[in-house]
Amino acid sequence: MNADEIVAQLRGMASAENVAGMARFGISSANTLGISVTTLRRVAKPIRKELRSQPDEAHALAGELWASGIHEARQLAEMIEVPALVMPEQMDAWTADLDSWDVCDGLAMGLWPRTPYAVEKAVEWAARDEEFVRRCSFATMAALAFKRHDLPDEAYEPFFALIKEYATDERNFVKKAVNWALRQIGKRNEALLVRAIDVARELEATDSRSARWIAKDALRELLPRLSTRG
Repeated sequence: MNADEIVAQLRGMASAENVAGMARFGISSANTLGISVTTLRRVAKPIRKELRSQPDEAHALAGELWASGIHEARQLAEMIEVPALVMPEQMDAWTADLDSWDVCDGLAMGLWPRTPYAVEKAVEWAARDEEFVRRCSFATMAALAFKRHDLPDEAYEPFFALIKEYATDERNFVKKAVNWALRQIGKRNEALLVRAIDVARELEATDSRSARWIAKDALRELLPRLSTRG
């Protein structure tokens, strides 16, 4: 099955009613067909099975699906891409294309943490001003905290510095991702829990409304864990 056939299949599943429903949850309606992630996973399963022994073909197909610009085709591309074949340039290009939180989080939680460049890209993207690029940065940090058990605690220290720097970003999709990263890193182990609480206390004392919200929400989840472990 090639990209054109897959796109035609997706178009046949389109639902204007679903697009309207997704928009109510802040999902972009641009080039969106209204197909649920559950349905897309069912579409992806036979494609992955067919291309399991052909990683180059799967990688090429993912690139074509992403290039279509169709919301669901991009989600499907995330699902069938081969992490070992992803290069930093592709990560930058796909992340720069983001225009919706669900596609952003699909990359951040699914594909990017499985690449060898995830840590450096999470750090790099934080400095970018585009809302979904910065969200992808912090969402990737959050995903690394609960998916990459091979990372040492030291790998998270640059993340704490970025959390403090960009906690003042008032944009909803950004501040929620910064909060998510702080909470997930703090839940990783006792040492990082203490460090995350310290960072939250610093944010709590600032004059930034966004930073204080991030701190309050994080502390509500992290402080009970500290008392339990103590």
